[in-house]
Amino acid sequence: MKKVLAFALVLAMAFSVCAFGASAEDYTIRIYSNSNSSERVEWLVRAAKEAGFTIKLDDNTVYSGDDKAVQAANEGKDADVIFGLNETRWTQLVNGEYENLKIMDWTPSWADKVGDFKFDGKAYGLVIQNVLMLYRTDELGTNGEALHFQHWADLVNSGLKWYRQGKVGGTTNNNINSSMLYPFVDPSSPAGGVSIEGWKTLWAYCAGGNYTGDKYGLDPIIRGDVQVSTFYSSSLYGNIDSAVDGGTFDNPLRGTTQPENWNLVEIDDGTFYIAEYLGIVEKEGRTEAQTEAVKAFAEWFGSAETQIAWSEEFDSYPCNQDAAAELFDETPAIYTIKNFALNEVEGTGMNYASYVSAHLPVWTNIETNLGFFWADNNAAPAEPDWENLDWATLTQKAE
Repeated sequence: MKKVLAFALVLAMAFSVCAFGASAEDYTIRIYSNSNSSERVEWLVRAAKEAGFTIKLDDNTVYSGDDKAVQAANEGKDADVIFGLNETRWTQLVNGEYENLKIMDWTPSWADKVGDFKFDGKAYGLVIQNVLMLYRTDELGTNGEALHFQHWADLVNSGLKWYRQGKVGGTTNNNINSSMLYPFVDPSSPAGGVSIEGWKTLWAYCAGGNYTGDKYGLDPIIRGDVQVSTFYSSSLYGNIDSAVDGGTFDNPLRGTTQPENWNLVEIDDGTFYIAEYLGIVEKEGRTEAQTEAVKAFAEWFGSAETQIAWSEEFDSYPCNQDAAAELFDETPAIYTIKNFALNEVEGTGMNYASYVSAHLPVWTNIETNLGFFWADNNAAPAEPDWENLDWATLTQKAE
């Protein structure tokens, strides 16, 4: 249950101004992020200014998604700070896989407050996310029948109507795919470390699913277009409440912490958690004083005070444990689900999150080359001849 924080937030922002405003040099801090909805960008620019920082941050009308954010930062060569993304992309950044993006050594004062959500000395967690599968329990859904799967992929044999995404790529889409492919991991497979049965199942998820034209899966299930859908944890409750308050839907989902006509699918495997991180980029020509200003901004943004305000505004769950303790009397149910991202992949020495990070580029190539996630259900490509595919070619980037 969330606490009432109106007075606390006023004090938090006042603290931020006092603590950091005086030390920040008059320097425009260039930020790249995929957590860049117009509302988030407007809020952060305004709050940072009140705290004494001038920042430049593009919203999602300029670019959308983690891959686009990193690509823009790498090409722009002007980044001071990157935040958002997930473990997969941050692993690549920290390992120096992008020519113009080197993450600076940095340890904030709140480094010990984010638990395991950190790349020590490099990047630190801001917001915890996981991908969820939810279903309607009313007459537009299962008519009261509870859904219980062993794996996410069991959805394809459920006989239900589900939403699926309409493109390859994107943080949420990738996390859904990683969830679907989890039971089919096979490090010896030439098909990107996933069994051919896994790719056949993901194809069935596409072929049997419904792409409704929506970027995310919440609106289709709120409208009753589908019985089952997927969405990320951040903003779930807020979006459900907004749909009811807005009055634009005939029979929206109702109830947040106590669902009335919907529920989460109980899945034995659990869910794929990620965290959005914050890190500072090395930048040629930036003076020592300017770098100190960038550090001060990052210190401010990840602090408990600012993360309380950010999380309250955007209905998210902070990595900062002090912030979470102030926001919630108890951990919301959507953040108590078992996390299979940390399960070990046998024989690899990696957990599943690391395995995904290592294989995601190849998975993207396979999905692109085979034509996964077609937007037009009436123009679906022919199903591949799974037993006679050239995986050595399919795992390569399409020319």
